[in-house]
Amino acid sequence: MSIQDAAADIREEFSWLEDWEARYAHIIDLGKQNPPLEAGERTEENKVRGCASQVWMVTRIDNDQINVRAESDAMIVSGLIALLIRLYSGSDLKEAAAFDAESFLDEIGVKGALTAQRSNGLASMLARIRRDAGAALAG
Repeated sequence: MSIQDAAADIREEFSWLEDWEARYAHIIDLGKQNPPLEAGERTEENKVRGCASQVWMVTRIDNDQINVRAESDAMIVSGLIALLIRLYSGSDLKEAAAFDAESFLDEIGVKGALTAQRSNGLASMLARIRRDAGAALAG
């Protein structure tokens, strides 16, 4: 599935949520569905810097597609991770490197309601995904 297709699905899903409290609850529910990483994947190398909570992210490149798995010790961050996984996993590397997730998350009413610390963490997670996609494209 392309990022644009995943974004359309998420946009539709969030259109039914009337306010930030409903979005917040939905994001937390999404995070509860994230499968945990293996214990050996929670390493310093996989840790995402710039997040207020603990976040570990593993990306894998297969056939010019990126796959993202991640875990956090914070419920809301786990939900943000779930959204990023839905957007990016299985997408083309070029699309992943170019997609403006910040604008999309703002459009669906997520980004603007986050605290500054959570926004910084989200930016760090997105930077990691883009960096890994860009490195795979260059390499």
